[in-house]
Parts: sequence; C-alpha cells; structure tokens
Amino acid sequence: MAIRQVIARAAIALAALAAASPLAAQGEPYRNPSLPVADRVADLLGRMTLREKFWQLYMSPGSLDDLGHDYSNGAFGLQIDIADSSGDAAHVARSHAERINSIQRYFVEQTRLGIPIIPFDEVLHGLMRRGATVFPQAIGLAATWDSALVARVGHTIALETRHRGVRQGLSPVVNLANDVRWGRTEETWGEDPHLTSRLGVAFIAPFEQLGVIATPKHFVANVGDGGRDSYPIDLGPRALAEYHFPPFRAAIDEAGARSVMTAYNSVGGLPATQNPWLLRDTLKRDWKFGGFVISDAAATGGATVLHMTEPTTPIAAMHAWQAGLDVVFQSTWEQHRPYLAAVEQGLVAPEIIDSAVARVLRAKFELGQFEQPYADPDSAAHWSASNPETMSLAREAAASSMVLLHNNGVLPIADARRIAVIGSDAIDARPGGYSGSARLRSTILDGIERAARQVGASVDFVRGPGRHDSTVVIVDPDALSHRSADGATVAGLRGEYFDNIDLHGDAALIRIDPQVDFSWTLYGPTQQLARDWYSARWTGRITAPASGITRLGVRGKEGFRLWLGDSLMIDRWHKRSAGETTVAVNLEPNSSHDIRLEYHETTGNGRVSLVWQTGDSPQYRATIDSAMAIARNAEVAIVVAGIEEGEFRDRSSLRLPGHQEQLIRSVAATGTPVVVVLVGGSAVTTRAWIDSVGAVLVAWYPGDAGGDAVADVLSGRTNPAGRLPMSWPVSEGQLPLVYNHKPTGRGDDYLDLTGEPDFPFGHGLSYTKFQYSDLRITPNPAAASDTVRVTFQLRNIGDRTGDEVVQLYVNDLMASVARPVLELKAFERVRGLAPGESRTVTLELPISRLAFLDRRLDWVVEPGDFRVLVGGSSRDLRLRGTLTVGAAP
Repeated sequence: MAIRQVIARAAIALAALAAASPLAAQGEPYRNPSLPVADRVADLLGRMTLREKFWQLYMSPGSLDDLGHDYSNGAFGLQIDIADSSGDAAHVARSHAERINSIQRYFVEQTRLGIPIIPFDEVLHGLMRRGATVFPQAIGLAATWDSALVARVGHTIALETRHRGVRQGLSPVVNLANDVRWGRTEETWGEDPHLTSRLGVAFIAPFEQLGVIATPKHFVANVGDGGRDSYPIDLGPRALAEYHFPPFRAAIDEAGARSVMTAYNSVGGLPATQNPWLLRDTLKRDWKFGGFVISDAAATGGATVLHMTEPTTPIAAMHAWQAGLDVVFQSTWEQHRPYLAAVEQGLVAPEIIDSAVARVLRAKFELGQFEQPYADPDSAAHWSASNPETMSLAREAAASSMVLLHNNGVLPIADARRIAVIGSDAIDARPGGYSGSARLRSTILDGIERAARQVGASVDFVRGPGRHDSTVVIVDPDALSHRSADGATVAGLRGEYFDNIDLHGDAALIRIDPQVDFSWTLYGPTQQLARDWYSARWTGRITAPASGITRLGVRGKEGFRLWLGDSLMIDRWHKRSAGETTVAVNLEPNSSHDIRLEYHETTGNGRVSLVWQTGDSPQYRATIDSAMAIARNAEVAIVVAGIEEGEFRDRSSLRLPGHQEQLIRSVAATGTPVVVVLVGGSAVTTRAWIDSVGAVLVAWYPGDAGGDAVADVLSGRTNPAGRLPMSWPVSEGQLPLVYNHKPTGRGDDYLDLTGEPDFPFGHGLSYTKFQYSDLRITPNPAAASDTVRVTFQLRNIGDRTGDEVVQLYVNDLMASVARPVLELKAFERVRGLAPGESRTVTLELPISRLAFLDRRLDWVVEPGDFRVLVGGSSRDLRLRGTLTVGAAP
C-alpha cells in the first residue's frame, strides 16, 4: 500500500473515531473545536476540581492494570509499555497502538470531564519500544553533520511515534558534551552550540509538525566538573547565555518545541527544577515560552534527598511550581501523594496551579486530542521497523555517521578474501542508551558476513576478551550460605545493620542478603538507618567453585574488614578512599569456609561488594590467543572494540575497557593488517595502540541497519564522510577540552603533553581528497542586519566519489570582552562529488550569529574585523578571509 494511501486511511479512521467519541456529541464550550483554544481552555479550567487540576500536572509510567491506582480524576499522561511484545515488528506496533487506545478510551469516555491523556515516551534515536526502528544513537546522527538527513530521521521517528498514539517525546538531549567523560555524551549532539542548535531544530521540527510534542532537555548544563552527570553548575550568566542556552532557544523559537525538561543538577546553588531565574524569568518571561515545563523523572524531590535545599517533598513541590515548573514527572503512580498534598494543603497559590494546568490543556487542544484521541493500529503496523523504506533510511543514516579516524591505506578492504572478525561488540548488537530493543536486529558480524558472501570471501570470528575485566568479580550468590537457628544450611549471608558506626549494641535490622553488592546513594541500607551513619556485618560460609578461589577481597569505599575463618585477611577500617583490595588465597575446589565482612559509613553514598577471582590464571589470555590464531590465517583482521557508558555511568578513564587494548596490540603483532571498529558514544584514547593498526573507524551505536552500514564502509561501497562532533583528547589530563575555548593568559600546552586534541572537532577522513579554492565573501563590508554569503570552489581531486563536510569558522579579531579562538558558524555536507568534479559551495552567515554579550551583558554585534576560515575540520582549515562588519546606523 502506498504511503499516501496509508496516511489518508489513517486520517479517515481517526476522524471516524473522533466523530464516535462522546466528546463530539456534547455541548460544553470546551468540546467545540470551532472555538478559539484560549476560550476552550478557560471553559474547561473553570469546570475542574482542585484534584482534577492536580492530575493534569502529574505524569508517570503506568496503565490501568493495577486496580489500586485511581485515575478517575484524569492524568497529564502515561508512559505505556507494550502488553504483547511477541511477533514481528508490525504486530508489536499494532498491539502497542491498541493498548494505548484502550487506556485512552478510559480517560475520554469514563472520567467526568473526558480529558485525554498525553501518552509519552523516549524518542532519542527511535521510539523506545519494541517494534520501532532503532536509528544511530544521537551522537552518531550528529556525526553526519547533515541537517537534511537528521530531519528525515526525525520525521520517520515521529511517524512511528504518532501512529502508535504517543503524543510527546522526551527528546532530544541538547546539552553540550563539553567533557567526554560524561556517560551521557552518547545522547547529545556534541560539544558545539551551533551544530547542536542546527541539528536539534532539524530533529524537533518534524515532531511538532506531526503533532508529537518534543521535549528538549535537560535545562540546563547537565554535566559538571570531572565529566560527572548532574554535578552542580556554577557558571555565570555569560557562559550560560552564549554557550548553553542557544540550543534550547533555537528548539523553541525555530522548531516550535512545546515542552522543556529540567535538569537534575543545581544551577547557581538552586536545583534546576526549583530555579525561578531559569524557569520563570528566562524561559517563560524573557523567551516567552508558551509550552509547559516538566521535571526530569523524580527530580522534584531530589531537592530533599540530594541537594538538601528543601525540608520536605511538599515544600519542594511548592517551590518548584512557584519557580515555573508545570508538570511533575515521577517514576510511579504511588509517588504522587506528597505532590497532591502540596496542592490540597494550599501550599501552592491557585493562580500558579491554574497557569500550569492551562499550559497543559492548551497543548492537548492544539494536538487535536479532544477531536482525535485515538491512534490507527493499521498505520502503526505500517510505520514500524518492518517498513523497508524505514530500514533503508536507517542504513543510510548509519553509513553517513561513521567517522574514519585513521587510515594508512588498509581501507577499503574490497579485495580481501580471508577476513578475521574479532571482538564481542561484533555480535553483542548494542543499540545504545534509551533504545526500544535489548539487541539490534542485525550485528556487525552479520553485515560483514553478508558482504563477504557477495564477493566469495570467508569470515572467521572469535569473541575475544570483551569489554569487561572478568578477573575479579562479585561473589556469586550460589557460593554464599549461613546456618539458620535450627542448624539448617540456608542460602545467603546473615546481615546485621546497626545505627552506629562501630557495630555496637543490638542490630537495627537483621536480614538475609543473597550476596554483598550494595550501593546506597540516597538512603541508608534500610529506612531505620540514616544515609550517612551506620555499620553492617555479614556472616556465613563461602564455598569455592570447581575451579577454586585464588583471590578474595572487597570493592567499595574503605571502612571494611574481612575475615576468612579466624584470620583477618583485610583491614581497611580507617576510612580514606575507595577501591578494590584483594588478597591471594588458595581455597580448594568445592571447599567451604567461614567468612565475615564488616563495613561502616560516615558520610553517605555507601558502597561495598564481596569479590573473588577463580581459577589459576585469567581466562582472557586464552581468548587473545584464539584471536591471534585466526588473525594469522587472514588477509585482514577487523577488531570490533567498545566502551561502557550511559546515564550515571561516567568514565574516569577513556581507555578501552577490559583487555581490549592488549587484544589490539596482540593481533597487530601477528603482522596481519588490522582495522579497529569502535562502538560507543564518546571519545577513546588511542595513543597506546593506534600506531600498530592500519585504520580506525568510529561506528558509534549504529542502529538496526548498522551491521550492513559498517560493511558498506569497510568494503568501500560507501565512502565515509562522518565528522567528529566533539574533540578527542590524547589523555584524560587534558579534560575538559573543547575547540572553542577562549584565549589563555599564557599558553595551551602542558609540561609533559600537548594541549591539542588527538583528533580535533570536525575531523574525519575519506577515501578521496578534496581541494578548496577561490574564497569570496559578499557583501564585505557588511551591516549588522546583513546575511553574508561565503562562496568557494570545492573539487574532488581523488579517484572516488565522496562527500565532504565543509565547515566555516569565525574568530573575532578584536572585541570588548574575550571571545573564543574559533567558533563554528556554518556547515554543509556536500554529497556525491565525483572524481574531478568541481562545485561552487555557498554558506550563508547571518551577521546576527556574531552577536555576544558585552561588558554590560547586553547582546551586541560589535563592528570590526572577523577572521573567516573554511575547511574540513577545526584544524584542517584551507581558506582564510577577513569580514568587516560596519557600525550600526
């Protein structure tokens, strides 16, 4: 069936459903679609009880399955999972739409006012539900440097989302990844405000045009010192306004985003969710944002247990609504109680509640939910991962995202007939954070094998040592036991928890713990204990596995002691730091021994785990030997290596985890040419191994069609043209490291290291070469109201057709305040330039993009000279000119 026919049929079906709805047949003004939205909002708001108003300001995952959850007063919206995830993608999508319809029908037809809910979900790089297409992770889409392609991807995700009945997407992340240690770098569009703004607008606009509310997040500056997630932000108004605000402002003003999500972190000492300067003054007053503001999940109460700025959750809720928050997002239905209490106890002024509810109702009326509340399951089935056009776009996007970091001529490998593929990420099929599938539909190994069969090549594969160092691991629950009061052997250790730090007196709690692997962040081990003043003792027996135990120890914050039998094996009771301490032991296979572990905590964030090493020697060595064996018999070895990251999974080290670096060096030592394919969403330090390999390709998390896309690039079927959306450092000691820093007071280098990145922002190689010439800037001089055209010739001087990402940077040669040494102001992906072909490229530069905050913190475009530089990266600059901006009349 043609796409137009599907869309037309969906529209007819939705109209029929709307006509059949009881809302269309009743006479209240708010049900009349011919009235202005403002009138409908006012009428409905005047009919609502206080409790009905509250429920328009509360969102959480949920359904109607739990009869103890009372939704009779309505709800803002629910995150609705799929009841039946069996069958193919089309069937799953259809069942999801039917489930959403059934829940929506309750709110429309069985609540007093019939206010529809906004079903919401994550749509970072695809709807986060099974059956939906997984596109390359956001950082991979950013690496395409292609606004048009990102818009097509956004449009397709929006179609899959809208036709299931989901009407709000909690994406994209437009925070800037200014420290690549941040575990959520993968979710971003990189380090640059202009690139993030342009791609963010391209992604968001299709959602809003198709009736799915986009939610740029997290407002604002979600990564702090050390690259740590949600760390406090104490930046001044200049840094926030010039660097962090622009992507949000563009999302609202240009793409029409109707929702914004707040951040977990504090900004200037106040939690972002309770910050009136951010939400009320900046977002709503200065920017005139007319949509609604939602908290991040459970962030509103974070002021009471993390930031320690509020005495109770109801008070935190009061201050959040007063500051400009509209909708509280929590993790469960049950968590609504303190927020409802804040409203019903009169802590929040009625006009504040009414203003927030009005913003939510306005969005629901604008979405047409009162007239068309239901989805068409047939359309949902069509717009799913079963759609060939969708999968074709996923493959195109994945191939366009890949960045060739390094190549000494090994790639492409079209002529190789014996190929070794090594590495767990070749088969693990990881989709990246906020994905709807546990695994992708196709692996990198699948793609390479399909491509190899087409040319009669053979492929051998071994998994290698993987991303994890399995030498020392958490003790398995099967190995732990204790004796009960009646003398029987029972699984688990006996845990005793005390309300002091020296195990004194009677235990406040005694329980059986299957294993010792705890992280107590927000609270203590139990409600009876404080989060920052307790101790614990675990006693029982440990039984060695068939391979025996060679090392035994503890991982976590110091303040622990470990006994084996009557011997004190480890004494780290004096608290100083954290880490892993193990001792050599020789416990025979299947032998059983008494064990006692004690721990105390004095400042909170307690962490303690019982760990061991089994067997005589690390098993990873045998996996590396197997990898070397298949590499010796191959013409080329492809090592697929990956990193570990994610939300609240920041990295202190940018090295490849586990024993992957040793794997790469060992495989390279065989003499077989090596290609490293990197899977992940952030930077990797490469100096320890890159000189031993022939090529390095960054695949990011490439999505459902990523395996074929990797094969396309490796074989030369696709000429890579992805570019880094962030700077890759030589060492963690350089961080934070961004290309657009301001001039230093001395120099950029270290005593023992360069201040330059290993691979700069905008870097990426090709299988061909390009020549830049004939730069022209018109008009020049230019007025502050002008748009300058920067024109040049781009010629492919290589022997392969390819894309080039042309990048325009500006440096203000003299300003009243310090300005960045370089700023990206325009870019374009020039596609399909044939060998010998020359093309005229024109980049538009509105002079307004040169504005900054002057000494009085007023936005100005100062007259003067600006250096204009054009090239293939922030370091590979080929053309230079001077633009003169005249004084304003």
